[in-house]
Amino acid sequence: MIAELVTTGSELLLGQIVNTNAAYMARELNKVGIDVCFQTTVGDNRARMKEVLAHALTRADIVITSGGLGPTRGDITKEISAEVMGRTMTLNADCAERLKKYFARGGREMTENNLRQAMIPDGAHVFVNHAGTAPGVAMEKGGKLLVNLPGPPAEMKDMLHRSLLPYLAEKYGVPAVIVSRVLHTFGIGESKLETTIDDLILAQKNPTLALLVRPTGVIIRITAKAANEEAARGLIAPVERELRLRLGDYVYAVDDETMEEIVGRELKTRSLSVATAESCTGGLVASRLTDVAGSSEYVKGGVVSYTDEVKAETLGVNRGMLDREGAVSEAVARAMAEGVQRKLGADVAVSTTGLAGPGGGTEKTPVGTVYIAVAGTAGTVAEKHLFTGTRAQVKFRASQAALAMLRGYIRNNDK
Repeated sequence: MIAELVTTGSELLLGQIVNTNAAYMARELNKVGIDVCFQTTVGDNRARMKEVLAHALTRADIVITSGGLGPTRGDITKEISAEVMGRTMTLNADCAERLKKYFARGGREMTENNLRQAMIPDGAHVFVNHAGTAPGVAMEKGGKLLVNLPGPPAEMKDMLHRSLLPYLAEKYGVPAVIVSRVLHTFGIGESKLETTIDDLILAQKNPTLALLVRPTGVIIRITAKAANEEAARGLIAPVERELRLRLGDYVYAVDDETMEEIVGRELKTRSLSVATAESCTGGLVASRLTDVAGSSEYVKGGVVSYTDEVKAETLGVNRGMLDREGAVSEAVARAMAEGVQRKLGADVAVSTTGLAGPGGGTEKTPVGTVYIAVAGTAGTVAEKHLFTGTRAQVKFRASQAALAMLRGYIRNNDK
């Protein structure tokens, strides 16, 4: 079955809110074997919405909208959908009664315009909204199905799982499931990665492979379609093994895992503690480490040594070194890591110092230059990086590289 998702609302086109509904619906529909081949966003304009829905029904078996089911005059999705499907709108007594009870429970007055939500296309299947007021509907014509879901994410998700997916399973059955496995890589560029696995990409059938660039690195998505999840994972397994064999330590996580979770696991497994000393990242490395539940077991603390005074007075970085080498240097990065390790009594420590921009760069030290060091029982190691992007992007990329370097140090010096 081919599906098209149509998200409605001018606020989406104006960029006032992020369209998370389309991504969520696509992911959940693909899980049950419905291929989402098209996504469209249209504003609250009658002519354009009618055109979009009519076109969607020419190329998809199932068209699912989200948004525009509320009580105001701008909520026109259900009305336009009914027009496209050749249905008239009438007041549904059950829906109206549920609305009255909803407002009565909250001790609020129900204004007359709320009854717009109880107007239902003739012959439509109604989905009760257990998380809000606007019911959803499903209409069929000429073998095509048009579904209206509410726009608020909590309401959409509840109705999708509670009502729509069971409805689709009963109506069409589940011909197949689509399962994806995501491998996260770091330290290898997209071009080199593609070259390394190009023969696998060219030979792909089922599973398929896709390379996607993310702020955290390049990910490889392995997607298989099969009769059930177990069979799909059976197709994925040998491909994943081959990818790991070729890419080795470049692969650091799978699916929804993050670099900070992986580093935390490495520290916890080895009963190691960590400390951070940060200049250009401003505490971002420490923040990411402590985003992980249970991180108090291994995070000692951190120092945001943004000025030379803090580097010298708190971390013990030699002032002569600061004057001679400059704050953005390998020597200072090493001294920062060693200083915070000593100061906080940690087993390992990581430091960052650099220029996040947009100003302050020189020919010798351009914006984006970052030195990272890790200190521990195996000594101190340092790396120089040159990141591109906005200030926020440079800071994040530096934090990712710092965590990756910390991971490598721990794994290579397992006590």
